[in-house]
Amino acid sequence: MKKLAEVLKDWEAVIGLEVHTELTTLETKMFCNCKNTHDDPPNTNVCPVCLGMPGALPVPNRAAIQSIVMAGLATNCQIMRHSMFYRKHYFYPDMAKNFQTTQGPVAFCMHGHLDLEVSGEGAAERPAWEDVAGDGETPISREKDGSYVAPIRILRIHMEEDAAKMVHVGGEEGRITAATESLIDYNRCGTPLIELVTEPDLRTPEEARLFMEKLQQTFKTLGISDCSLENGSMRCDGNISLRRRGETRLGTKTEMKNINSFKSLHDALEYEICRQAEVLEEGGIIYQETRHWEPSRRRTVVMRVKETADDYRLFPDPDLAPFDLTDDFIEEAREKIPELPDAKRDRYMHDYGLKRADAAQLAGDPAVADFFEKALEGAPKKAVATIANVMVNLAPSFDALSPAQVRSISGLLAEDAITFAQAREVLEAVNGTEKDPERVVDERGMRQVTDTAALEPIVDEVLARCTDQVQQYHDGNKKVVGYLVGQCMKASKGSGNPKLFNKLLTARLEA
Repeated sequence: MKKLAEVLKDWEAVIGLEVHTELTTLETKMFCNCKNTHDDPPNTNVCPVCLGMPGALPVPNRAAIQSIVMAGLATNCQIMRHSMFYRKHYFYPDMAKNFQTTQGPVAFCMHGHLDLEVSGEGAAERPAWEDVAGDGETPISREKDGSYVAPIRILRIHMEEDAAKMVHVGGEEGRITAATESLIDYNRCGTPLIELVTEPDLRTPEEARLFMEKLQQTFKTLGISDCSLENGSMRCDGNISLRRRGETRLGTKTEMKNINSFKSLHDALEYEICRQAEVLEEGGIIYQETRHWEPSRRRTVVMRVKETADDYRLFPDPDLAPFDLTDDFIEEAREKIPELPDAKRDRYMHDYGLKRADAAQLAGDPAVADFFEKALEGAPKKAVATIANVMVNLAPSFDALSPAQVRSISGLLAEDAITFAQAREVLEAVNGTEKDPERVVDERGMRQVTDTAALEPIVDEVLARCTDQVQQYHDGNKKVVGYLVGQCMKASKGSGNPKLFNKLLTARLEA
């Protein structure tokens, strides 16, 4: 099988995503008052509505509808004033009433978009000579480094209820195939769920992964879901087809079902692109089907032939009245939207002078952004960039630091009182405690000497005995300064400041 880069020279991948997100922050389910949690013993948070008992009538969750409106506004969707719920029929044990309550042709949120930033190796997967957005008309401009911004259209975001959780015992990789028995937990049945459907505007596995990441950041910032792919509160289906470069007609698509990690999404799409290319180049036929990604074998396998809308026998739910959202309701949802990750990133860059990558990493997670801003409180301006550096490169290694501890260690680094390596040692000592890093530095005698007069004799002594390295420097090997700095640090027993040693050595050598 060819590698992805080779396949994409001749074939264009057309990718669309269906992202399912449980509204985990709500207290109750979508159509009843059962507790909205999956952590309790199986089948304890259920009622006649969840279980589809005869005569049980659903009552919509107002907070859930407000949440989906917030999601639509955050993704530039049109909020449809008039919509209604439908019944989607299928026979499977995970939905006791044999139909799922969902929305029909008109959803609460329609026709939005997110701008997707792609850089690095991923940007090279989309040929520059085909820089046209999914609508076939809008040009995509690239920067000199090859990065680009692609608008990804969102067809709809609709509201529905989640199905029960099935556990297949004894089957391969948790699948029903070869399972000895299947267990059902209806606690999840009826959980408020929003499904976002993109237009087929994505062109590479990396674009799909980045889109999923951005959507997760957006929904977490809105506070409507924990968006945990590991726990299944955010799941993705990937639709993929191929066509020859330059063609406009869409090929036959396959669907990757229930992908639960960014890596699996990328790898499943990559494999499927290469598989389809091999089939087509050998004269074979791609069938419209649902496929399953097997991470351990790194391949997709057929699950079933894909159903069509007619198979589900969709019709308006007679137990739920149509919805007419008022302007006041929509504005109430709009006012609840906090500063979104892109806006926060741009503010960090403008106000604090942070690099784009660092600002994006800090702004992408609301908990990290809140921690960062608390660490900034009372910090001198010159320490802001250092705080960001510590947050990005040091803090993720520790799980129990306080903003005050990050602020303190950053101040020491900004003053060149300790090295980055020493900072890591200090953070290991204070992690999970209320100790002040500055006190630990003083107790261990780690504070570095920054008095030039005290360091000059050490520099002179090192240069006097390292004559070979001095000659190498004069012969053009400037990197030898690193060795000399190491000798100075050894002579000072680690108490000297390496940056100052470097400066003094260079001045002596250039004199």
